[in-house]
Amino acid sequence: MAAFGSVFMPKMALATFENNQWSDASIVASDSIQLHPGAHVLHYSSTCFEGLKAFRHADGSVHVFRMDQNIKRLAQSSRLLSLPTIDEAQVSKMIVDAVAEFATDVPEPPGSMYIRPTHIGTEAAVGKAAAPTATSMLYVLLSPVGDYFTGGAKALRLLLDETGMRCAPHMGMIKSGGNYASALGPISRAKAEVQADQILFCPNGDVQETGAANFLLIDGNEIITKGLDSSFLHGVTRSSILTLAADLGMTVTERDLTVAELLERAAKPEVEAVLSGTAAVLTSVGTFIHNDKEYKVGTGEPGPIALKLRQALNDIQWGKAEDKHNWLTKVC
Repeated sequence: MAAFGSVFMPKMALATFENNQWSDASIVASDSIQLHPGAHVLHYSSTCFEGLKAFRHADGSVHVFRMDQNIKRLAQSSRLLSLPTIDEAQVSKMIVDAVAEFATDVPEPPGSMYIRPTHIGTEAAVGKAAAPTATSMLYVLLSPVGDYFTGGAKALRLLLDETGMRCAPHMGMIKSGGNYASALGPISRAKAEVQADQILFCPNGDVQETGAANFLLIDGNEIITKGLDSSFLHGVTRSSILTLAADLGMTVTERDLTVAELLERAAKPEVEAVLSGTAAVLTSVGTFIHNDKEYKVGTGEPGPIALKLRQALNDIQWGKAEDKHNWLTKVC
């Protein structure tokens, strides 16, 4: 497979918002977008998106995972960015229709069809720096992807940053491109200076998230992660993993976690640290870098509980385990 998310289906679903109403959605060529150079999104970043996946089961059927939660989060992001209110039922149909159009292109496990609904402000008005866009466009792109770990899963190196934040605190729960862009500079420096794979942002010692994933700590039978607030993204994979952990009899604790406690717990051989996200599901962390020192997390290698939780989620997505929580939407 090509690099994750770099190949797209030739068509997508698209709808526009004009004159205070949404147009009917249609399936159009993926290169069909036209934007005025003064479009609101290009100047004032009125944009949000989602990432979810469709999976092929052994019987050939295709299912989308937790579509309702991703649509709810897209609606929330749109509202908090003062974009036009989306029609959640319409977006749901756009996703299903787009996936159905290319159902035969959904890869076999461990591959999947990555789905990227995107909402952007289109009004040509550079004078609206302090006003919302009156028009917008919503489209659903599809990208067939392989296993995120084509070279085999490896434990990541994380730099603990107590001085910076991934984004402005009131923007954390919005899935917007600007949040990712604001973290690129620090992440690039961390890669160059200490060979870190990512930064775990811990402003004033408060462990939050990395540039593109939620963070979870596994200590024996307990899984610990920061409680939901507006400062970081409310991940759908995070929610799914916590639910599965509880199903497996683990204690799920959502609370503040300090850098001091994190490093203290990481020294124990049975402790695991993981990042959760749509692309990789769960990625193990083997090393923390803090104040020019390196700290091994547990054994320093991917741990058994992380692998167990990842497999439990994959089994539901691929139809190998019962979908007890009704997370799958059958497309065809």
